[in-house]
Amino acid sequence: MARVAARLSTDGEQSTHPVDEVLPLPKLALYGFQHVLAFYAGAVIVPIIVGNALKLSPEQLVYLINADLFTCGIASIIQAWGIGRIGARLPLIQGVTFTAVSPMIAIGLGAGGGTAALLVIYGAVITAGIATFAFAWLPAKAFRTVMRLFPPVVTGTVITVLGIVLIPVGLNDAAGGLGSPDFGDPKNFAYAGGTMLFILILMKIGKPFLSSISILLGLVVGTTVAFLLGDAKFGDVGNSEWIGVTTPFHFGAPKFEWFPIVLMLIVMLITMVETTGDTYAVGDIVGKEVDSETVARALRADGAATALGGVLNSFPYVAFAENVGLVRMTKVKSRFVVVAAGVFMIVLGLLPKAAAIVAAVPHGVLGGAATVMFAMVALAGIQTLAKVDLKEEKNALIVGVSLAFALLPATVPVFFTKHMDPDLSSLLNSGVTLGATAAIVLNLVFNGLGKEGAHDAPKVELPAQVAAAGDTADSAAAVPAPSGEGEEARTPAS
Repeated sequence: MARVAARLSTDGEQSTHPVDEVLPLPKLALYGFQHVLAFYAGAVIVPIIVGNALKLSPEQLVYLINADLFTCGIASIIQAWGIGRIGARLPLIQGVTFTAVSPMIAIGLGAGGGTAALLVIYGAVITAGIATFAFAWLPAKAFRTVMRLFPPVVTGTVITVLGIVLIPVGLNDAAGGLGSPDFGDPKNFAYAGGTMLFILILMKIGKPFLSSISILLGLVVGTTVAFLLGDAKFGDVGNSEWIGVTTPFHFGAPKFEWFPIVLMLIVMLITMVETTGDTYAVGDIVGKEVDSETVARALRADGAATALGGVLNSFPYVAFAENVGLVRMTKVKSRFVVVAAGVFMIVLGLLPKAAAIVAAVPHGVLGGAATVMFAMVALAGIQTLAKVDLKEEKNALIVGVSLAFALLPATVPVFFTKHMDPDLSSLLNSGVTLGATAAIVLNLVFNGLGKEGAHDAPKVELPAQVAAAGDTADSAAAVPAPSGEGEEARTPAS
């Protein structure tokens, strides 16, 4: 595998493959499959975490993984290939956003868990996807006004909160999974610690390809060790079908409830900032000018993919920064490589046996890998906050008080479960929701809405294992106007 990686990287140095170049089929396949390897762990970990939290059966979890991969493939093709004014036509891989994990778990648990919870989640996902799609067609002035609610002090706080709230989810898996008979067993922590150590060693070695797929390799090695010791069961793999087609509304008709929809709209507002940054970053890497209309097309693809995800039993979608780093690392700039990766993902999404293998990953192993990934999310938020003047007391208060609000649901859960209306609890019993809302409101109180064009979107910071392979993206992205009014909306990051 390392030999193949070296070949890919060397070939990429010799020929940068322009963004619109269609490569020969063997190269498309090799480069596309490398994108899938770098992306795979991040793609499947969200349905695994959400499915386990909602107490889904192994068969239902397998279906979620297949649906996710299938929809990821379609979404990536839409983004890279482009359909009319939808899709950035850049090498951007689409994947389920981590921002939605904690809110979806909160929505699902508020709805009682199981497949009934999925129906409420899908109703919110479909609505938020349609809203995002429509939002990207708004006139420039309206678009910029809304996005001025998200300066770096807000986005940095929200991303930090996201990581902090998700880390306990990873730690619970490391302990064996909440509700499992062996929860807290030292054996589970041994698997988690071993997996985490293996991932950190790969990242320390710093080989570009190994670093970019360290999470995936950690899951593979950890599961292999658990299998050899009799703690990974693959019985469901034999019971799974070879071929399985994802059908719309497999679990039933979606339910549209007000509070979950509001929560998912907040999630999509945050992911729009992320996709904007990734679009500018990959544009700089491939040498293609990114204007406001390009970003708008990328956001329309996000919205369309998210709505499609709700229909096809999956979740909200966003451009993946991991694969932006891979484009920089390999210097293979052709967007058709991402189209090839999308085809691979669609094929994997039609193979229930492959999903059953993934679903058999022991909780301890998954927890070790997830904790690393979630810690890196928190780090990305801290990196964004590093660009904020925290010596200003008002900015420090925004960050500090928002973090305190984010910790309330985990610290005093009884307030939400016993002393609050169930519908209201399903919205507010989430550290991400409370932290994000507090950051937005406090920023408005202390800083106001800000001047036109004054919003500085955060510089894109790639994950640590990708950054180890080379320089981080040095493109700074501000939120532009989607209507093609020119570049006045794009300002450099501070």
